Amino acid sequence: MKKKGFLIVLSGPSGVGKGAISKQLRERDNNLWYSVSATTRKPRQGEVNGVDYYFLSEDEFLKKVHNGDFIEWACFCNNYYGTPKTKVLEMLERNVDVILEIDIQGAKKVKENFKEAIFIFILPPSREEWRHRILKRGTENDKERELRLETGEIELKELKNYDYAIINDLLINAVRQVEIIVEVEKLRVFRYLEDDENEWKFND
Repeated sequence: MKKKGFLIVLSGPSGVGKGAISKQLRERDNNLWYSVSATTRKPRQGEVNGVDYYFLSEDEFLKKVHNGDFIEWACFCNNYYGTPKTKVLEMLERNVDVILEIDIQGAKKVKENFKEAIFIFILPPSREEWRHRILKRGTENDKERELRLETGEIELKELKNYDYAIINDLLINAVRQVEIIVEVEKLRVFRYLEDDENEWKFND
């Protein structure tokens, strides 16, 4: 049985700390590859093209949509976001675990095509702390910030569609909880079964 990498989907409203968790996970696991998303939004201060995002014009993005180049894509707060397909599939085939840090709409689309993926919803510890984190990062104006919070309130209702939920109160605890989830998922019986015969076979 050929082993494939795991697809780990970190999702949740804007400002809950998905990026910080993802960064810590990658620093602790050399077999974890981060899929850089494409977006039409403008780069924030310090962001690097090809490292934080692939920054595209709207025409470039929609052309890739037309060509089927994304695993998922969505419009969020008036900007497009998408996950490039080719490299993700390549890494999974090479038995490398892949982490996607995406919004709720994107996670829905991934679930349609990757039932075996691990879907983890990141929650803020409180509404007050959530608002404080978005305000603290200073990357949006007042209107954009309120739009993200309003959208996030709607997105919180999607929690029921995920496999796991983690409250990101203390970062190191949230990171370790994701690691435990992945460790447990690797032991689930269906991952040991042959696709065609639904039974275990020794490799010798």
